[in-house]
Amino acid sequence: MQAIDFPHSFLTFRIDTLKKTPRTVTQKPPYSLNNARIPLDAYLTISERGTDFSEEYVLGVSCKTEQVGVEKNIWHMPNADFKPICSSDTFMAIKTYDLANKSATLYPPSLGEQPERQISSIEESFDSLKVDLPRVAGQVLKTPQAIVEAVLANQILNARTTIENDRYTAILEYPIKTINANERDWVYQPDTGPVLLPDLNRDTEDLMAGFELAFVGFNTSRWVEFIIRVPTPVGEGLSVYHYSKSVRMDVVNEVVQVGK
Repeated sequence: MQAIDFPHSFLTFRIDTLKKTPRTVTQKPPYSLNNARIPLDAYLTISERGTDFSEEYVLGVSCKTEQVGVEKNIWHMPNADFKPICSSDTFMAIKTYDLANKSATLYPPSLGEQPERQISSIEESFDSLKVDLPRVAGQVLKTPQAIVEAVLANQILNARTTIENDRYTAILEYPIKTINANERDWVYQPDTGPVLLPDLNRDTEDLMAGFELAFVGFNTSRWVEFIIRVPTPVGEGLSVYHYSKSVRMDVVNEVVQVGK
């Protein structure tokens, strides 16, 4: 089988203000040109039964809001954690500030407020955006013993989690960054993420708006528990985003040794 080579997978978006006004920045860029290369945390495909709908989505790693190439004051204040998500034609910027339900003003201000989840057209937002997603040979590890032995041999591992309902099939593929292994009882358990968790009760045009960030835990091929990032109360009238909502699903999990 083929497995995604995550260490060499990237999302790269290009801003060129001489060609197009960017739609996702909150401060004036100090230079007219920038290419932002971002490694990938996860990959998701969703297909709909009985139609030709099939879409791919990628999740980039976290970075911080910044000014590129300045002599001082690199970091935007207030600073946000920024995670990009894109499909073939749509981009979503998730920005997380110190408190939930916080926004910022886009630049130029005539564009209005940037919500925590800003969904926009790739064509309108960037000079270009590309996703490099190379694949290499992979082998599904069929038994707990094979998985544990691969962990202890420091093999590179991915996971594939397939979620289905009456309408959709969603396949998550993601690198296993952290995993537990027990060679006495042949027990394994990834604790890894984040991944994109879809809401398969939505219509096709609304799927991206329903994505949540989640970490994954499983020790069998039959079910998974997600811990989901949600607004979490920390005081009277105050919430922060935290991975605090646990959801269990019946799924199909596969552990894949990459490069075998």
